Amino acid sequence: MPSPVTLGFSPCPNDTFMFAALANGWIDTRGYQFDIRMEDVETLNEWAGEGKLAVSKLSFSRYFSVEDQYHLLDSGAALGHGCGPLVIARKSLSREELANGTVALPGKWTTAHLLFRLMYPEAESKQFMPFHHVEDAVLTGEATVGVIIHENRFTYADKGLIKITDLGEAWETLSGHPIPLGGIFARTDIPVQICRELSNLIRDSITYAYAHPDLVMPWVRQYAQELSEDVIRQHIGLYVNEFSLSLGEKGHEAIRQLKKMLP
Repeated sequence: MPSPVTLGFSPCPNDTFMFAALANGWIDTRGYQFDIRMEDVETLNEWAGEGKLAVSKLSFSRYFSVEDQYHLLDSGAALGHGCGPLVIARKSLSREELANGTVALPGKWTTAHLLFRLMYPEAESKQFMPFHHVEDAVLTGEATVGVIIHENRFTYADKGLIKITDLGEAWETLSGHPIPLGGIFARTDIPVQICRELSNLIRDSITYAYAHPDLVMPWVRQYAQELSEDVIRQHIGLYVNEFSLSLGEKGHEAIRQLKKMLP
C-alpha cells in the first residue's frame, strides 16, 4: 500500500469526531500514514467517479453507481434510526404545491436526494447546492422547500422554518430498516487485508474519541458549521452509533434494501 493513504471525509462533527484520533496520530496507526482531504460529502461523491482518493466517505446513493470501484469498510458509517434528511419549508404545503415548487437539495449524489426521489417522484424542479446553503435558499424564497442534512436538522426551527416530511422516518416506515446515509469506502485496487486493517483503525479512532472527549472535541469544533456546543453534541450523538463501529448484518441488510429501492 503506497504511503501516505489519501483519506477523505467531511468537516461535519460526526466525521471529525470519528477520525480525529486517526488524523492526529493519537492512536497507533500501525505503520500507516494519512493524507487527509476534508471536503463536503458531495465533493467526495463527485471525486469518486475519478477514483481520486484511496479511502473516502461517500453517500450510499453514490456508492451504488461506482460499486465496481470501491469496497465498503465495516467501520465509519452514518446509518441509524431517526437520523434521516428532513424536507422543510417556510409554511405548510400540499403535496401538489411541493411538487410544483423548486426544491433545494444538498447534492445530486446524496442519499438525501435519493430518498426525496423515492418519496416525491413527481417533483422535478431541483437546485443542488452545498448542504449549509439549503436553509438560506428556503428562507429567501429561492426554493419552495429544502432537504436538510447534518446539523441543520437541529437549527431550522430556530430560523422559523417548519418540517414538511421526515424522509428518514418515511424510509423506516416503508422498509422496516434503519436509514443508510453514508459509509467509508476503499478503492478496489486496495487489497482486502489492508481494507480490514484500515477498518480496524477507524474503529480504534472512534473508540478513542469516546474515551477522550476532552482532547477530541476541540478539534471537532474547529470544523463545525454550527458552533453551538449543544448542536455539535446532538449531531455526534445522532450520527455516531453502534453502526459506526461495525455495520453488522443489520446494517448491510439496510444497504441492500436501499439499493433495491433505487428509482
